[in-house]
Amino acid sequence: MKFGICTSPEQAHAAKQAGWDYIEASVQALLQGTLPDDQWTGDRAVEAFALPVRAGFLLVPAALKITGPNVDPAALRNYIETITRRAKKVGMEMLVFGSGGARQVPEGFDRARAEQQITDFARTAAEAAGKAGVTIVTEPLNRGECNIVNSVAEAMQHVRAVNHPNFQCLLDTYHFWLEDEPLENVRAAAKWIKHVHVADKEGRVPPGESQASDYRPVFEILKQAGYDGMISVEARTFEPTSYFTALEFLKDQWQQA
Repeated sequence: MKFGICTSPEQAHAAKQAGWDYIEASVQALLQGTLPDDQWTGDRAVEAFALPVRAGFLLVPAALKITGPNVDPAALRNYIETITRRAKKVGMEMLVFGSGGARQVPEGFDRARAEQQITDFARTAAEAAGKAGVTIVTEPLNRGECNIVNSVAEAMQHVRAVNHPNFQCLLDTYHFWLEDEPLENVRAAAKWIKHVHVADKEGRVPPGESQASDYRPVFEILKQAGYDGMISVEARTFEPTSYFTALEFLKDQWQQA
């Protein structure tokens, strides 16, 4: 089991001192998929980081639409091929497909068509990820952040439709709790869940800070399914002063589950 933090590489030293295993960085900031190869220097930058960058969030920029009337499949393919290739170079194993701005369905646009567009993109992404040897996980987002793929159950519809080992599911406790999903949805998807994001429901603060979120029921299901991957804290704010206490709390919750 590896525990990490979604943060900037500049915080890697403080995270390492507190005992975290890796950081999860912004794909757009580090991999810069719209930048030509001869201008990208991310592969050299990671050499100076105090911790490995094992995962990446913010996969697709909002301007590069995945749903709606202005989708450019060729541009999406070129972008995701660039991103996955660069991810492999810097040691990223996992790329998180949340990208609420890119996949937000325009008002009045056909919902079924939008669902198909997401599946089409996911197939393209899975193919590129497979060639690069990385995994893309689709992230359910709460309805306050995006109007499609709002539950683990909905995410699994796309995972099953794509049916590719390099396109799997992510569980984010914050979105899961905010949407009041039943634990049964986690149980049904457990063998496809390959990455986990955590934050307390109350305020999206680091685990344990609100003293109101219990991770053990979710962790119990994951442990029963043999989950042994990465767990990343994705909190709204996460000060280095909390790094030690959050890690201790997470490990304790996992052990108790």
